[in-house]
Parts: sequence; structure tokens; C-alpha cells
Amino acid sequence: MNRLANLGLGLVLALGLVGIALAADSGPISVTGNLRDSYCYGTMGAKGPGHKACAIKCASAGIPVLLVEKGTEKSYILLPNKDASPLPQSVISRMEDEVTVTGKEYSKNGTEYIVVESVK
Repeated sequence: MNRLANLGLGLVLALGLVGIALAADSGPISVTGNLRDSYCYGTMGAKGPGHKACAIKCASAGIPVLLVEKGTEKSYILLPNKDASPLPQSVISRMEDEVTVTGKEYSKNGTEYIVVESVK
């Protein structure tokens, strides 16, 4: 009986480790939502078509861009695909628009990030 319990525990641990390894090396995700500049959205709740010009200026100046997921209000900070690079113009020009962003997802201390591969 003891051997059976040990075998079961070993199987559960092995499956758990496989799951962790697969989750850590997941492929790109696609998230649909609206692009917001984090300063105006976070401090004043500014959003929508009337805020587009300001959002483009903020994103162009390096203010972090958020993707607020449609229907959930979950937010992702968008990152360029190379260190010390700006976000692509395909992101900046679409501020306040509904888009689908595809890229690699990262999570640190409760903050979600997407390294942008494409925007549609």
C-alpha cells in the first residue's frame, strides 16, 4: 500500500512539473482590447476617441502603453520586441483604437506584459 501511495505521489509531482515547464514556454498569445496611455488613463480615466491625439503624444514621448482587454478590464503593459527600442508605430498610431495584439506574455509580481510581435 505504501508503494502505491509513493507511486501516486511521484506521478502527481511529475505531471505538475511538466505543466509548469509547458506554461513557461508557451507560444504567443493574442489579446483584443483598447490601447490606452497609462498616465492619462491611470490618473484621470481619460480614454476614447476624444483622447486619441493626447494618447499618441504620450505614447510617442515614452509613456507606457496599456492594452485593456475587451470585456475584462485586465490590462497588459506593451513592450517593444527589442530592449532600448520604442514601441512600433503600428501601436502608437492606433492609440485609443480597438486592436488585437499578438506577442509573448510575461507576468511579474501581478503585472502582465506583452512583447509586441504584431498589431491588427
